[in-house]
Amino acid sequence: MSQAWGDVHARIHTNLRQRLLLPNTARILIAVSGGQDSACLLKLLVDLQPHWAWRLEVIHCNHRWRDDANDNAEFVQALSHRFDLPCHVRVTEQPLTSENQARAWRYAIFGELARELGCAYVVTGHTATDQAETLLLHLFRGTGLGGLGGMAWSRSLGGAYPDIQLVRPLLDLTRPETAQFCQERGLDIWLDSTNANLDLRRNRLRLEIMPQLRQYFNPQADRVLAQTATLCQAEQDYLDQETQKHYATVVNEEIPGLAVNPLQTLHPALQRCLIRRFLQEIFEITPQFAHVEGVLNLIFAPKNSQSSPLPKGIVAWVDPPWIKFPDLG
Repeated sequence: MSQAWGDVHARIHTNLRQRLLLPNTARILIAVSGGQDSACLLKLLVDLQPHWAWRLEVIHCNHRWRDDANDNAEFVQALSHRFDLPCHVRVTEQPLTSENQARAWRYAIFGELARELGCAYVVTGHTATDQAETLLLHLFRGTGLGGLGGMAWSRSLGGAYPDIQLVRPLLDLTRPETAQFCQERGLDIWLDSTNANLDLRRNRLRLEIMPQLRQYFNPQADRVLAQTATLCQAEQDYLDQETQKHYATVVNEEIPGLAVNPLQTLHPALQRCLIRRFLQEIFEITPQFAHVEGVLNLIFAPKNSQSSPLPKGIVAWVDPPWIKFPDLG
């Protein structure tokens, strides 16, 4: 077994300091499934705790999806107790029928328990590999810079818990690195049988596609894709700032409509951002590429030109100096 402090510790310690992710003396709730990533996260935070004076607690969520779910929870409790940390287990009362539903339930539990315990931070074991997989899944589905930006290092938990930060300290580590860390530190990990289910797209990507990308294209595919996500996120942040700057000049919520003259002076990337935000905020729809392009094509179109139907049957038309939309009241 290697020494207590190694290269991985140094990298995480540096990221925490440079990115201001988890301040000194913070009370932190660690989400632990028992798999290699969360076990790695738990051990790293325990090892770093003396340098930061954190107060650490563990949360494990039991989705009741597997026959061994209770054994899994007991495993996490034992792992937590090994490090003298309190462990809180929460079991769903209602059947969870999808990954999205399970994620929403988990995050609600995180917020509820964090507030109850006085924890301002919830940390999860998402890695650079998760970031790479998320980028590819969004790319295959179809997305813009926002989707390619993937997961943020830190963000508000949102919903009823805007004051609680969700932090992902391992976004600089790949899954092969977390596996090696666990092996070197003698950490037992829980093998979740659902992770082998190839009917789930992320599992197929992780088990079949990512290994081929590493073997035939780039051994550092995880890290390169994760770095691309970071660049995309930064550029999307800049576009969001520019969108906010121009929104009041371009948008008239009373008409409702978009002012043609100021739109014509802007870069197409910013035009698209303004159109997308307008459709989201005024009509509460999530526009697809074709919907945004349909409105974009009206910016230099003659009077009475119309878009193809948008969601909710909305049709935009040119009535200079506006691109107008129906008032749905």
